[in-house]
Amino acid sequence: MTTIPDASSLHVTWWKSSASGAQGDCVECGLLDGGAVAVRDSKHPTGPAVVVGRDALAAMVGAVADGTL
Repeated sequence: MTTIPDASSLHVTWWKSSASGAQGDCVECGLLDGGAVAVRDSKHPTGPAVVVGRDALAAMVGAVADGTL
């Protein structure tokens, strides 16, 4: 896992879940070269981003979905 201090410095197209509401309290993801995924808080686009591998992100999302995280 890597932290990027300013997520806006990444040259990615950010997206959020289609289940996200209009309130803007969302997590956004962006694909990086090499298959890594950057994750940021949509309310703070110039704040930090965390960069993880796709497998790690899938494991985290699965753990949240099944209630173990």
